[in-house]
Amino acid sequence: MRHIGTKIWMLVITVGVLAYFGVQVMRYYDDPLLTTPAYTYLAENGSQLSGYVVRTEQVLPDEGNGLLRLERKEGERISKGGTVAVVYSNQDAYDRQAEIEHLDEQISQLEYAQESMLGSEISLKLDSQIMQNILQYRSAVAADRLDGAEEHGHELRSLVLKRDYTYSDDENLSEQLRTLQAQRKALRAKSQGAVRNIKSPCSGLYSAVVDGYETILTTDILSELTPSRLANLQPDSNVHSAVGKLVTDDAWYYVASMDVKEAQMLKERAADLEKKGASLLLRFAKNIDRDLQVTIQRISAEENGRCVVVFQGKTYLQELTLLRQQSAEVIYKTVEGIRVPSAALRVDVHREEDSTVEIRTVGVYCVVGAKAAFKPVEVLYSGDDYSLVRATATTEKLRLRNGDEVVVTAKDIFSGKVIG
Repeated sequence: MRHIGTKIWMLVITVGVLAYFGVQVMRYYDDPLLTTPAYTYLAENGSQLSGYVVRTEQVLPDEGNGLLRLERKEGERISKGGTVAVVYSNQDAYDRQAEIEHLDEQISQLEYAQESMLGSEISLKLDSQIMQNILQYRSAVAADRLDGAEEHGHELRSLVLKRDYTYSDDENLSEQLRTLQAQRKALRAKSQGAVRNIKSPCSGLYSAVVDGYETILTTDILSELTPSRLANLQPDSNVHSAVGKLVTDDAWYYVASMDVKEAQMLKERAADLEKKGASLLLRFAKNIDRDLQVTIQRISAEENGRCVVVFQGKTYLQELTLLRQQSAEVIYKTVEGIRVPSAALRVDVHREEDSTVEIRTVGVYCVVGAKAAFKPVEVLYSGDDYSLVRATATTEKLRLRNGDEVVVTAKDIFSGKVIG
């Protein structure tokens, strides 16, 4: 009996749940209310491309045998005659140079400590620098930037040693300083002729990577490129250098093959943007986290319905030194507004008093409190299933705002209808 009673009770609960959902379904079809929040959104129109980054580049020659140590960072600017790399004749020469640099650092720390004895403000400055460097080190580690963490860690060790030396007396510091300077002088004497500096033949941005395109993709051939020639580009296997190369001009280019009609449309868009003081934006698929302003320098003759488009840029070259064959998107139109479903747009038709002229106003209904309120808008952009709009109401109460609950579907909706 007890088992039967449990079954009956479960049956009653099941029937009750089904009845509840049945009522909700009937209510939905009777008045299918569906809402969604409005939010600000940026829509973009662009073309997907695959092409090459072109720069004016000069490959630095290899400097024979020996141990090579690069002295410049990727994208670093070098003046003419600046040291690019150092070549050591053997491992002993390399080790001596490492010891000389260590002595240079110690001597610098001791000299700073001697100066700090002249006033307490230098010690306070050191304390501030140490604290700042700790914060920078933690930020670099948290961002997984190990190169930055290593740099800040090295600087932090140097600052701590400087601070530690400030507790020594002046006579002790002077003696240590004389000893270290004598050791450095002796090591430099042994290194004579065993170390050779590689100088920059001209000014430019440094890059450690030589890929063989330096002599194939030059700015001189941009006016001659065709779609077929671009498709068949191959790097020159004879071009290589462990020293790296220099980018000697501030302008850079991106060349890609496009459909002729799309290229012509892009050219027209670029002209319209130029009249407004704007420009096309180029967004690389990887390595660069910003959009770059570009202009169209050339569109080649048609070849089987396609052409080569040459884009020119003049900013952020130091971040592009490692890029060569890249996918990108060129953006020719951006629209920012409040995003709402296209199905939520409605036309309110009304007449002013003593007038026979109908006034049609585009807008959306929003849930305000427990009632529906019509908020007029202007459609700025239409996507596949959404629209970007701008509020046009003169009163703050009827202005569509970011976060408003927009009614997408509802039966017989009107301003003031209770829907909450």
